[in-house]
Amino acid sequence: MLSSSGVVVDEEEEEQEEEQRGLWCSGPFGLTVFVNADKMSSGAVYSHKDPMLKKRDDFEDILEERRTSSDLRYALRCYTPVLYKGVTPCKTSVLKSMVLQSDQLHYVINQVSKESGRAADDVREEASAILEEMAHSLQLSTVRFFAFMLSKVFKTLFRSICVNEEGIQRLQQAIQEHPVVLLPSHRSYMDFLLMSYILYTYDVALPVIAAGMDFMGMKFVGEMLRMSGAFFIRRSFGGDKLYWSVFSEYVKTMLKNGYAPVEFFLEGTRSRTSKSLTPKLGLLNIVMDPFLKGEVFDVNVVPVSISYERILEESLYARELLGVPKPKESTSGLFKARKVLSEDYGSIHVYFGQPVSVRSLAEGRVNRCQFNLVPRHIPRRPSEEIQSFVNDSAYRLVRAQEENMVLKPWVLLASLLLQNHHQNRAAGQKPGMALDELTTQAVWLRDVSRQYGAFLHWPDHTSPSEVVSSGLSLHRALVRVCEGRVQLAVEQGEQGGPGDPRSTVTPEEELLSQAVVVLSCASYRNQMLHVFVRPALLASAIHIASSNQKQEVFNSFSFLRNMFSSEFILCPGATVQDFEEACYLLVKTGVLQVTQQEVLVTERGHRTLAFLTSMLDPFLQGYQVVCRFLCEEDTETLTEKQFIPAVRKFIVNHLLAGRLRYAEVLSSDLQKNALAALQRLGAVRKIKGVEPGTLKVNRVMVNSLEDTLGGKLPTQKSVSARL
Repeated sequence: MLSSSGVVVDEEEEEQEEEQRGLWCSGPFGLTVFVNADKMSSGAVYSHKDPMLKKRDDFEDILEERRTSSDLRYALRCYTPVLYKGVTPCKTSVLKSMVLQSDQLHYVINQVSKESGRAADDVREEASAILEEMAHSLQLSTVRFFAFMLSKVFKTLFRSICVNEEGIQRLQQAIQEHPVVLLPSHRSYMDFLLMSYILYTYDVALPVIAAGMDFMGMKFVGEMLRMSGAFFIRRSFGGDKLYWSVFSEYVKTMLKNGYAPVEFFLEGTRSRTSKSLTPKLGLLNIVMDPFLKGEVFDVNVVPVSISYERILEESLYARELLGVPKPKESTSGLFKARKVLSEDYGSIHVYFGQPVSVRSLAEGRVNRCQFNLVPRHIPRRPSEEIQSFVNDSAYRLVRAQEENMVLKPWVLLASLLLQNHHQNRAAGQKPGMALDELTTQAVWLRDVSRQYGAFLHWPDHTSPSEVVSSGLSLHRALVRVCEGRVQLAVEQGEQGGPGDPRSTVTPEEELLSQAVVVLSCASYRNQMLHVFVRPALLASAIHIASSNQKQEVFNSFSFLRNMFSSEFILCPGATVQDFEEACYLLVKTGVLQVTQQEVLVTERGHRTLAFLTSMLDPFLQGYQVVCRFLCEEDTETLTEKQFIPAVRKFIVNHLLAGRLRYAEVLSSDLQKNALAALQRLGAVRKIKGVEPGTLKVNRVMVNSLEDTLGGKLPTQKSVSARL
């Protein structure tokens, strides 16, 4: 049978789960946790799962057949996907005509004409030009070309591409019943090509895909992408009402008529850190609008989780986080990047989640009668009720993506090696750890991860030592194994000895070179943060709380959760549920004892608690050092644009002086999130200055927040101390 979370379970497992829950209900605090957890499980998107539950949909390696049969025959095979209610695919010219003749676009054209004083025909021509620039022109011949080429490329790059077949079957059924929106996670340029390749393989209707204008600059390739289903939109179009109207009407016309599934990335852009990004709501508002206005009965939204064992852009992302500009997309750059074909990038797992009904999401949340008060072709800003609904839905959908991410053993190894690296540096000990010790700790962390509900792909019939060796071998650019010890490839001397030209690098250059390795490893560690973030917030709250009183611990947990709400996917308004979920997991695994008044650490819980606090420590120190920068530096004329370079220089100086432990704090992503948190809390605000985006810092408040984050950094009092 299929559980509410999309996990396949049998009746015996279901009974065991109910028995475990019944035992949990007997505790004084457990009853509260269980009741609220059940409230969570009634949600339409994600649920509170039994942490011991591991069984999910079976996966199929779609490359297995490609390795034994003709790629040309595969590309030229009969492709007959089933469409929404059996509609006939729409020609591009007909689709454009429908958009240009829509009542909404006519209304906006007349409005723009009146406001600008331009002739309506001129505005209409501009709208037509925008649509020409934007629209896709799907051609099956191009799709077949990509199918052939990608088969060659994928077989070279990846050991396997594993897809949950039950998810594909659910998707095929959903497409026939209602308009469908695909929401893949976004960790690589490869994502949208991979999605179309998989759907073509399974004879599923190909999606039309929202793509950035960057790709249009790629000669030949840009048009090939357009002919394979991509439509191109500007990164931002502010108050351009005409552009917004053409864009929204184009998407809604495809969706309402069911011509093809619509695909876009809810996070808006690729995550350089492998953490889920705060969702962007623009396109989600658009695809929900036809349902809210009663133009379709329902819309099915399908979260898709794409998990890479090794990311192609690994070092590129780390350098971007350190301030190295992203290379411009170009055809020549694509050909130069062909050297990646000689590398091994392991396996990919793609999990198609349960289709989510927008109708069920909106039930009891949205009163659709409000849309009867104004003619539907007149655009208007969403009400606060709608904005809240869309925002909450977006967070829940991203969390659904996270829960179905397949974690590989290297993710555990990267986390353990990072913590060991930081601890050894702080204690002045020999770098690295014994291979046997790493294997033992990896097995321990494997078991803990499974207890917390991680979707972990650990080979069952392979010895732990082989699993660990395989992970280290695949990521040999990031680790060194020497004389039975494993360490990150960042130690001094890696650049060569005396006389080696590479040994002439400056300390700052060496630091940044080491930071590339650390940030690359951190990106893999980050893949499992969604599993541990709530228990880790609780562990850190216990550490910084003034007592073990439950209310004090909850207050600290609430503060940290609020501070890090831009850093991690934490659903708005769910502080109590997150606290109770963290308590549930840590009590059930024997780490804590929770009574009505106190939160107590058990004797055997110290190891787990130390691991959890160490996982969150780089983020705590990162936010602290941003606070210290804003308090110590002359920030009277600091602008948002100047902030990242200035804080990076500040951090580099303190890292070189040995006053900071974590090179991860050099991440521009972390620094931006810290500034966003301070602005949200009112400690920093933008003011009208000589330059736009000038920042006004409330030093008293920033200093207080720094202290509350867990104590004072050594930069404040003792420059010789080390964290």
